[in-house]
Amino acid sequence: MSLHPDPTRRNLPQLLGDARRWFEEALLAAMNAAGGPPVTSTQVQLFAVLDAEGTTVATLARRMGVTRQTAHQAVHGLVSAGLLEQIPDPASARQRLIRRTPTGEHAHHQAERLLKDLETQLAERIGHETLQALRAALEAPWGPPPAH
Repeated sequence: MSLHPDPTRRNLPQLLGDARRWFEEALLAAMNAAGGPPVTSTQVQLFAVLDAEGTTVATLARRMGVTRQTAHQAVHGLVSAGLLEQIPDPASARQRLIRRTPTGEHAHHQAERLLKDLETQLAERIGHETLQALRAALEAPWGPPPAH
């Protein structure tokens, strides 16, 4: 083990970000090729964290790690595309829930199928055992982030 880290070696958060972008870019390209409505990677991320019964913009922003303004913009674009709708929140008269429309549900299921296909393609590229080890490592409980 060297006392001097390799300056060209990328850290794990960078590698995880690259992996997420690989899936997002491939998914966007596949959805575009399938004739789906054009969406951004932020909108894809929003769809991934949306609860079936609806989610507030504040919760979406927190789950995505973005500002409320960014989440609002993503929601607005998806509402305009007919993929999401805003409904009153039964728990709060001041808030609205964001949920998928029937068209949005169809797009969501299509994206899930495409992601399964991408995972199969990745397994062919890096090996099924490597993919299973990656999945196991990411599914393992990591515990709360260390507080310093």
